Amino acid sequence: MTVVENVLNQEFNSTTENQAWVADIPYIWTASGWLYLAAVMDLYSRKIVGYSLSNRMTVDLVCTALQIAIHTCKPSKGLIMNTDRGSQYCSQPYQDLLDRHGILCSMSHKGLCYDNTVMKRFFLNLKMERVWQQSYANHQEAIQDISHYITVFYNQIRLHSTLGYLSPNSFERKVSKLSIVVSDFT
Repeated sequence: MTVVENVLNQEFNSTTENQAWVADIPYIWTASGWLYLAAVMDLYSRKIVGYSLSNRMTVDLVCTALQIAIHTCKPSKGLIMNTDRGSQYCSQPYQDLLDRHGILCSMSHKGLCYDNTVMKRFFLNLKMERVWQQSYANHQEAIQDISHYITVFYNQIRLHSTLGYLSPNSFERKVSKLSIVVSDFT
């Protein structure tokens, strides 16, 4: 199992998209048992760019979330990917996936949750605003509800003070428009 140094070092304010991503896995209780959410966030826009849900916390779970993020965002080589030191993130298949795409692995210091505080905050918001308000009868019900929270509410509607009180999608659109205006004058 591979453990690497913390390259991100709590630098949570990226200046461009696909500069640094963070990921983690929370547990979500349903009447059918635990459900696990692997999510990947772009620190620039605070957008969830990839996620996967399963009743098992496996290497495939985190690899699927990362593959979705890579497919969706098509990052350049040199992107920093920060996670904790969980066995899924230290696994050879996950490390190989990072290597194949030129993504630089960064891992939080042992026992220091502040090294991934932005991702932890997303999970707290998810639980406070959605999960703890529900009583999921089964995994499928939880998967549908959490997917809706991420894709419809969190990425499109939920405001972030860090983003000037814009949602992740609105922030990306605003920055994109500003880039077009600036390039028109250069």
